[in-house]
Amino acid sequence: MTLLILGLLLWSGVHFIPSLAIPLKNNWKNRLGDKGYQLSFSLIVVLSLLLIVFGWRSITPTTIYTLPEVTRPVALLLMVLAFLLFGASHNVTRIKQFIRHPQLSSVIVWSFAHLLANGDNRSLVLFGGMAVWAILEMLAINRREGAWVKAEIPSWPVEIKGNAISLIILIVTALAHPYIAGVSIIPGAH
Repeated sequence: MTLLILGLLLWSGVHFIPSLAIPLKNNWKNRLGDKGYQLSFSLIVVLSLLLIVFGWRSITPTTIYTLPEVTRPVALLLMVLAFLLFGASHNVTRIKQFIRHPQLSSVIVWSFAHLLANGDNRSLVLFGGMAVWAILEMLAINRREGAWVKAEIPSWPVEIKGNAISLIILIVTALAHPYIAGVSIIPGAH
């Protein structure tokens, strides 16, 4: 559990710097330059993800709750929404007319979907921790940025293309899930 918690703390801490510790971020950039800052930030994020993955895989799960099987299809539908939201954060899309932080919202939806499907100790720590981080990050960004300026509305072909890419990434992620998390989400697959 220690590796998982360290990974979550490192992930959260480094992501809070741009919104909560601007003087630290500026000092970091002044010392390393823009590219050095981006590279070191990225390396810390990768390290946090490695700690999370290895921490997750090293824990023998202990069941805390079990939800009815009917929640599994709901969790899968929420994952489709999570990937559409995540994709929207990188594209011009109508979603940004309704959701200020689509990427962070996708983390919350992703977390909730996983908590519907997994009621064990490591899931509560990982997905609960990521949801709390995303909510706090939204609040910090809103405070830093002030009023919400909505994005432009794209043409339908641009909208459809962005959503199609998000769904393709969802399929690839579903196929890679056993190798990342050690758990298959496709029924009957090993």
